[in-house]
Amino acid sequence: MPSKSNDAVEAALSRAVDDIQALVRASGASAPVVLIDGRSGAGKTSLSRRLAVSRRDAYVLALDSVYPGWDGLRAGADHVIDNVLTPRVRGAEGSWNGWNWQLDVPETASHVVPLHGTLIVEGAGIVTAASAVLADVRVWVEAADADRKRRALTRDGDTYAPHWERWARQEDQHIAANDPRSLADIVVVVPTD
Repeated sequence: MPSKSNDAVEAALSRAVDDIQALVRASGASAPVVLIDGRSGAGKTSLSRRLAVSRRDAYVLALDSVYPGWDGLRAGADHVIDNVLTPRVRGAEGSWNGWNWQLDVPETASHVVPLHGTLIVEGAGIVTAASAVLADVRVWVEAADADRKRRALTRDGDTYAPHWERWARQEDQHIAANDPRSLADIVVVVPTD
C-alpha cells in the first residue's frame, strides 16, 4: 500500500499534468513546446514522463543526455536552445548531440527532433529569457532541498554524490541570472514523499 506522502506526490504531479494540458490547449499550438525546469531532484523527469504519456505524440528531450559533463549546465541548455528550439520556431527540424557520461566525451551521433508533435524539454537551466519566447508552456518544478538531494542521490547514487555541490552552484547561477520561476506559466511544488 503506498504511503500518504506518495499519494500527495502523485496527486501534485497529476494536477500539474492537467494544468499543463490546459495551457497547451489554450496556446492553440499544433506542435507545442513545453519546457520543464527546476533544480536537481525536484521532479522534472517524473513530470515530463507523465506529461509524455498524456500527450501520446510527445518527444521528450532530457538535458541530462546533452549536458557536456559536470560543468555543463549552461552549455547543455544553450545547445538545445540554439539547435532544437530556434530551428523549430523557424519551421525546421532541430538536432542535438549527446554526452557519454562514462567516458566523459561527446557522442558522435546526432539526434534529430521531429518537427511535428509535442516537444517536451526537461532539465535544469532550460527556462531563460531566450528560451521562454520559443516555447508555448514554461514550467518550474520545486521541492524541499532535503527531498531533492535524497531523490537525486537515491536515483544516481555514488556517481552523483561527489558532484552535488558543484552542480548546485551552477543551478544557483542559472536561477540568479535567469529567474526561471518568474518566467514560468506554472509552478509545480512537489511535496515531501
